[in-house]
Amino acid sequence: MKTCIVTGASGNLGQAVVEKFLNEEFSVIGTVIENDPIPLNIDNSNFKKHVLDLSNEKTVEDFINQQKEIDVAVLTVGGFAMGKIGETKLADVKKQIALNFETAYAIARPVFMKMMDQKQGRIFIIGSKPGLEARFGKGMVAYSLAKSLIFRLAELLNDEAKGTNVVTTVIVPSTIDTPQNRKSMPDADPNKWVKAEEIAAAIYYYSTEGKVIREPVLKMYNNS
Repeated sequence: MKTCIVTGASGNLGQAVVEKFLNEEFSVIGTVIENDPIPLNIDNSNFKKHVLDLSNEKTVEDFINQQKEIDVAVLTVGGFAMGKIGETKLADVKKQIALNFETAYAIARPVFMKMMDQKQGRIFIIGSKPGLEARFGKGMVAYSLAKSLIFRLAELLNDEAKGTNVVTTVIVPSTIDTPQNRKSMPDADPNKWVKAEEIAAAIYYYSTEGKVIREPVLKMYNNS
């Protein structure tokens, strides 16, 4: 049985990914924060919930090294903040980097090293349109800067893994159709957004049937 690790497993996207891979008979380990306010009660013998502090590099490395093999890692943890240049202090930038980049790097690094030893594996990191193109980041400076690092990380990982079966892909969604987004944007048309289940299905496809496709950036915009 293949193994998939999902960080931020209690989030909307995290839960969709967990459900998809469990339905496809993967063994899934979902990481959550301590005292997570969002319940994650999944009744499946192939699922394990693990409390993990992604800001603690040593703890993360130990956790990854305890796993026998990791076939897929889906890194969904992140945070968002608005703010133009004049409103964005250096502390705001550092906070967004900690939330969006450091949490990804802390686990992507040991996962990558394990996959290189295994000679195969797929890493998926959730990016964003503001991180991909600065023109989409107006009014969200710290978030845009932090997310841009995700794309550079994927480039560096893929360059180092060239010639192997270890591939890192950044998923770039438009607005994800979630209850929270529907509530905060009541006048928007959610039919133009992308569903978490659709993102999960794409991740699964590129992990299995589509693994020969080495696409470093997957844009999932629907009609947004």
